[in-house]
Amino acid sequence: MGASARLLRAVIMGAPGSGKGTVSSRIIKHFELKHLSSGDLLRQNMLRGTGFPRTLPQAEALDRAYQIDTVINLNVPFEVIKQRLTARWIHPASGRVYNIEFNPPKTVGIDDLTGEPLIQREDDKPETVIKRLKAYEAQTEPVLEYYRKKGVLETFSGTETNKIWPNVYAFLQTKIPEAHQKDSVTP
Repeated sequence: MGASARLLRAVIMGAPGSGKGTVSSRIIKHFELKHLSSGDLLRQNMLRGTGFPRTLPQAEALDRAYQIDTVINLNVPFEVIKQRLTARWIHPASGRVYNIEFNPPKTVGIDDLTGEPLIQREDDKPETVIKRLKAYEAQTEPVLEYYRKKGVLETFSGTETNKIWPNVYAFLQTKIPEAHQKDSVTP
């Protein structure tokens, strides 16, 4: 493989519930087949879901292993994330899941079929969510600062993934070379 086929090495950062998973899967869908010779872009180098790197030593280690070209930071207001993450309610006996925003029960707090009360998982309770968000912020602030100093941090702010995505997409198009450019280069 010639030097021209060097891949973009990117990291996606964002608090739990900021839309990392959605953005990652859209990147795979839109860029992989058109631009990449392997699924390398995300599967190995964009370590998502767990929010890696979370600490400065992790960020430095990741940089030593792979020169990170770009860090996509999804900046979604905590209030929005809190609403997103606390919207889930469950009927314990059946496992039915309701979402206050997308799939609400007919009566607030009551299962549609049995009339039994719905519960919130510990993870979805507002106080737990706030604690997780504060921990994320404290932990990743030095990481974001590290990438900012290196000049690779791109922050995308917004309240909806569908509004943030077009900006991420446009940005990545400037970073990922068109396939035909790659093909015309002789090794």
